[in-house]
Amino acid sequence: MQPMDVEYQRYDGPSAKGIADELVEVYSKVYDVPPYIGDPFFSDQAFRDRLEAAFDSEGFETLTARLNGRIVGYVHGATLPADKPWWISLGDRRPETLREMAEAGQVFWLRELMVLPECTNHGLGRRIHDTVITGRAEGVTALTCIVGNQPAHDAYLRWGYTVVGRIKHAPESPVYDAMFLPSTR
Repeated sequence: MQPMDVEYQRYDGPSAKGIADELVEVYSKVYDVPPYIGDPFFSDQAFRDRLEAAFDSEGFETLTARLNGRIVGYVHGATLPADKPWWISLGDRRPETLREMAEAGQVFWLRELMVLPECTNHGLGRRIHDTVITGRAEGVTALTCIVGNQPAHDAYLRWGYTVVGRIKHAPESPVYDAMFLPSTR
């Protein structure tokens, strides 16, 4: 596995709006595979709508990895709102300390992490992940991973995440495993 020599750049919500088309383009290529093709939840427009709604979230950030000026991977996330419906739906499955951290604004919600298919298997996803969480003020990271996306699920477990429970973001969304990564500080 040869590491890729990429350049990282961080964007807050207002500056990420300027690269929204590039982010959607990467999304389109990553999700252009079964079972996502043809599912309205995974359409480019549905993603763009979710992305644009996220720009104004507290603590929003995008971290891109560029190779020769082109985005080949990125992550975006924000501070997890303690009243986020999917988060609340986990109820008592969330450890008490995790609930308290969310109430204090100390949980980073990693909303999306993606790497272009031709750039996978070089450790880029892990490096993007580690770079973004290292720069965050929150002490814990939470994410949701589509049930059945075994490569991502297995990677998150290898990286130290723990499954808290299963959730749905919306009636039209697939089922996800909610996961969290304890503080490494």
